[in-house]
Amino acid sequence: MDTKLVFAIITISLALVFYTIGVFSERRSGVLQPKHLLFFGLGLVFDTTGTTIMSSIANAEAATSGLSLHQVTGVIAILLMAFHFIWAIYVLVKGNAKAKQTFHKFSLVVWLFWLIPYVAGIVIGMGH
Repeated sequence: MDTKLVFAIITISLALVFYTIGVFSERRSGVLQPKHLLFFGLGLVFDTTGTTIMSSIANAEAATSGLSLHQVTGVIAILLMAFHFIWAIYVLVKGNAKAKQTFHKFSLVVWLFWLIPYVAGIVIGMGH
């Protein structure tokens, strides 16, 4: 297996671990805290890194033209994660207590959407 591919798989899997820890520890605590922001940020960084590596591998292979559903959902997931991260910063700095307590609802939606390209990537990878 290609070293770049292994690194991409590891970083995207670390994104899953960090983002999952952030989302579910926030949900369990019942209020958004700075430590959750750290996990959201790590998830975003690792996902962006892994996705960038995967994109460079796909561009080098150039087997298909146009964007696949996997690529589109992957980009949307990263954008949602970035928005989620920025909104978390805003809620921590300026938000009221209610916003900090209800933030986890949006976190879960973003996490569930993020799983779509993650699982699709696994399925696509198993087909090779």
